Amino acid sequence: MNATRFQVGHNVIVRTGFGKSRLILAGEVDALWDTKPCRPDDPINWVELKTAATPLSDRDVLKYERKLLKFWIQSFLLGVPKIIVGFRSKEGILQSLEELETSQIPRLVKQRGKGTWDGNLCINFTANFLDWLKSTIVGDGVWRIRKRENGTVIETFRIEESGHGNILSRDFLTWRSQSGQGHVS
Repeated sequence: MNATRFQVGHNVIVRTGFGKSRLILAGEVDALWDTKPCRPDDPINWVELKTAATPLSDRDVLKYERKLLKFWIQSFLLGVPKIIVGFRSKEGILQSLEELETSQIPRLVKQRGKGTWDGNLCINFTANFLDWLKSTIVGDGVWRIRKRENGTVIETFRIEESGHGNILSRDFLTWRSQSGQGHVS
């Protein structure tokens, strides 16, 4: 049997926020549900395509709920309104499809699942974590954030006194300085 590998995607950049923190995020989205709107301020009907093993036991349901958390947060953050999940057998054969509205996934987990996670708790934790991070990381330079496996402490430490860790392209740095957006070390 020849498997088809799906590689095409759309790169998306969004501006979002958690509490007092504002973020610009980038990610890849699988497809458009219909067409891009003519007006740039109108939302785009992106859709994510996911697969999961067909849940056959309580343990499988818990595993699927953990997957749903990942599906939900990725799509929520990028503004993807719809996720299509293809359920497969142990042999990898597609058995069924489920169309999910991203905004309804946390409610779905509460009502029909085991309730293993709460979307509001995730968002509130993220907002508090970002507030803590902004108050902890002060000054210029490159910082590392680390949580050791099975650890309970989040460590932050500066690894370079200045700079940006070589993650910003020279073109971006030139554009940033020429556009009046400010200097990036």
